Amino acid sequence: MAGTLLLEVGVMFAAIAGVGFLTARFELSPIPFYIGVGMLANEFVVGRLGLPYVTETAFVTVGAELGIVFLLFFLGLEFNLDRLLADRAHIGKAGAVDFGVNFGVGLVVGYLAFGAVIPAVLVAGIVYVSSSAVITKTLLDLGWIANPESTPMLGTLVFEDLVIAVYLAVVSAVVVGEGSLGATARSVGVAMGFILLLALLVYFGTALFERLLRTSSTEYFILRAVGVTVLLAGAALAVGVSEAVAAFFVGMAFSSTSAVHDLEVALSPLRDTFAAVFFFWIGLVTDPLSLFGVVGLLAVAVAVTTPTKLLTGFYGGRVYDLDARRSLRVGLGMVTRGEFSLIIGAVALAGAGATLTSTTAQRIYAFAVGYVLVMSILGTVLMQFAPHIESLLVRE
Repeated sequence: MAGTLLLEVGVMFAAIAGVGFLTARFELSPIPFYIGVGMLANEFVVGRLGLPYVTETAFVTVGAELGIVFLLFFLGLEFNLDRLLADRAHIGKAGAVDFGVNFGVGLVVGYLAFGAVIPAVLVAGIVYVSSSAVITKTLLDLGWIANPESTPMLGTLVFEDLVIAVYLAVVSAVVVGEGSLGATARSVGVAMGFILLLALLVYFGTALFERLLRTSSTEYFILRAVGVTVLLAGAALAVGVSEAVAAFFVGMAFSSTSAVHDLEVALSPLRDTFAAVFFFWIGLVTDPLSLFGVVGLLAVAVAVTTPTKLLTGFYGGRVYDLDARRSLRVGLGMVTRGEFSLIIGAVALAGAGATLTSTTAQRIYAFAVGYVLVMSILGTVLMQFAPHIESLLVRE
């Protein structure tokens, strides 16, 4: 059994490495191809042909979680608390418009599709939140992380991550906890309490983190950084807070130390390895046949929410006084959806038989998976070909 699992993990990494080699050779973003090869290797594609396939083992699942954690940790490294507070007016303005437009459109689409409030709120969350993990990875791959357009993108992602932390606490309590007011209040209270503790750690913990990383051993340096990050991310997940939000706060805590450059150099290989596992996992859990039942809803959602994200992203760039070309890049970058949308889909699935019918829960989950698949590919492609799109749409 152990040998079979190790073989599956080996197949996964070999497939990822092969895709990485090809995309590097042709100068393409590897993310859509990681997702594609994950889909090809799963039980729903090669498995249906009677061929050996890769299963969603605990290693793959935890590896995908680590991918999210490290990507959001690096996002936090880019945003120390002083910068966050200095940009709070811009972040609030761009984030509020992003939320109002995209969540509002999602509510309308969800209500028209399901005719009920709870499914509409779930669909709204799925289409509202951009993917911090995918966007951060793409910014790094394209070298945009040092460009002016990265600032409004990262700021809006921070706003979304904080909103979604509260949203998930409320929605999980309502959908899974049978909607009791007490359960909702407890979940929100625990989530907000944990986030407050993380914020205090960021504010007061610089000296502690500085001492923690003070070692001449590269091995101990990496182990300490990974240990703190994964421990706090796991603790967050255990109390109902997104591990991604926790990892972001930990990254912000480390960003005020003198070890930021060393962290980036030491942990970049871990980030990129497990990020690839995360994208592979998205494909691995996707059953193409399940998407046929929601293809109409998918088509409508993609057609409606791609322009709204483009427009709100463009507005966000203008809030930061960027020119039209760079503001368009912000809009193109914000199209991608990912990890949080999948989490919301899983919440819907957990509510089957409680506040949602099994059919509705399955449809929302299938929609979330299909939507993430389409939008993660579309978003990365739009970012990669941004110069060509700019030349068509923006007049100098």
